[in-house]
Amino acid sequence: MKHKKTGSQSSNPIEPKVYYPIFLNLKNKSVIIIGGGKVAERKVVTLLKTGADLTVISPELTKKIEREKLKGRIKHIRRQYRKGDLKNAFLVIAATDSPNVNEQVSKDAPCLVNVVDTPHLCNFIVPSVIKRNPLTIAVSTSGISPALSRSIRSELEKMYGSEFSEYLKLLIRIRTEAMRVIKDKRKRGEFLKAIASEKIIEMLREKGFKETQRLAEDLLRKAKTS
Repeated sequence: MKHKKTGSQSSNPIEPKVYYPIFLNLKNKSVIIIGGGKVAERKVVTLLKTGADLTVISPELTKKIEREKLKGRIKHIRRQYRKGDLKNAFLVIAATDSPNVNEQVSKDAPCLVNVVDTPHLCNFIVPSVIKRNPLTIAVSTSGISPALSRSIRSELEKMYGSEFSEYLKLLIRIRTEAMRVIKDKRKRGEFLKAIASEKIIEMLREKGFKETQRLAEDLLRKAKTS
């Protein structure tokens, strides 16, 4: 999928691009990172969690990337980038210290491409992310101010603690059971809304996971017997 990086830009340089927010399933997809330094390392660490089929092209690697290579978690091509390296890639990240190489990667990529810290060479940008697995919250200012994105992310991190991760894992079990035992669609819908309400969010923050767990399980018992 060829892409134009300049044609879609507004004639007004102040006007931000309009991005389409999306979460990608990269499991077993070919992802290529050009570069093996600290910036590339951060990308490797994040992408390994997605189950992507990861290849790093670089003459040198950081110690951390080298360790992942020795574990067999990434493929490594020990040389500079060459035209043709991106064939069959699903997603490409250019993270070298050479603007010329990064620009060439951007031009060559037949797919999703991100050139780190150079939005005009990208056809997607990476937001600031809060992870409370399985909860993911992404923040973007459409490339206008990454620093503000990070500040907003820091604020949200205080609002959404580990209790949200624990509660979502509980909901996997409770929701599965509710779908099985509550036959009435209306009652089931009311129950599912109740265990994901603003009241639940407030309770998680004020009383913690254990109290909220007791309430959710009590609501399930009542829904099953009503």
